[in-house]
Amino acid sequence: MHKATALRASLNRGELLLAMGAHNGMSAKLAERHRFDAIWASSFEISAAYGVPDASILTMTEFLAAAQSMNESVAIPVIADCDSGFGDASIVERMVAKYEAAGIAAVCIEDKKFPKLNSFVGTAQQLESVTEFVTKISAGVAARQNPDMVFIARTEALIAGRPMEEALARAHAYADAGADMILIHSKKRSADEVMEFGRRWGGRVPLVVVPTTYYEPVAEDFHKVGVQIVIYANQAMRSAVRAMNETMARIRMARTTKPVEHEIASMEEIFELQGMALLKRAVGS
Repeated sequence: MHKATALRASLNRGELLLAMGAHNGMSAKLAERHRFDAIWASSFEISAAYGVPDASILTMTEFLAAAQSMNESVAIPVIADCDSGFGDASIVERMVAKYEAAGIAAVCIEDKKFPKLNSFVGTAQQLESVTEFVTKISAGVAARQNPDMVFIARTEALIAGRPMEEALARAHAYADAGADMILIHSKKRSADEVMEFGRRWGGRVPLVVVPTTYYEPVAEDFHKVGVQIVIYANQAMRSAVRAMNETMARIRMARTTKPVEHEIASMEEIFELQGMALLKRAVGS
């Protein structure tokens, strides 16, 4: 079964899915190992892996290559974070064609102006007009060859400080344009804002949330208000950076790896993630 078909079937059954943010094949494999339902090919994580800000600096080609490497590494669906669609409606049309050809199960675009800036950066967020963004959604939805590919429209209205009424109006317009799901984003410290949105949304299409700042609720709490995908978008990279930083500091200070050897992954564990056993069987060694 195509991964897009499997993802859509899960959504049609009303299932609650947990997605983990990743930025390469290995991080995707770790998420699959821990039985996450999907991979979020995070633009934040991919940008950070390149050592650049999450601000539309990388090209669509670079983001696509990262998503494709994740997709080829795991059996679970990949949901690609495609920022604001890399440009206008014609670019979104090409984006969908490219990501679909790579086997990506779902794409998500947000209603910020291109180039976009990460939602958690403390500066004014510039939104596209509803008309402009609806045009992008319509172009992207029409570009699909496989109708099971899931198209997610993300509204940043609450991130930009707009009222709840505008967030709801934008989401309805995006659903009218053919979006299969709405990602409602918030950077409040509590989940009250997204919970209110969910209750007022009325279940027209399933919702997606990204609980980065409002991390106390469990996934089932969100499911009660119509959320079907909960994305843990950046925690894996944040934990990896902390661990790598501490390990490097200790090695530099001790001038030997002896103090850390019992705490870090073994070579055998990395070989397992790489699929080295399959390679050895293939070459007969």
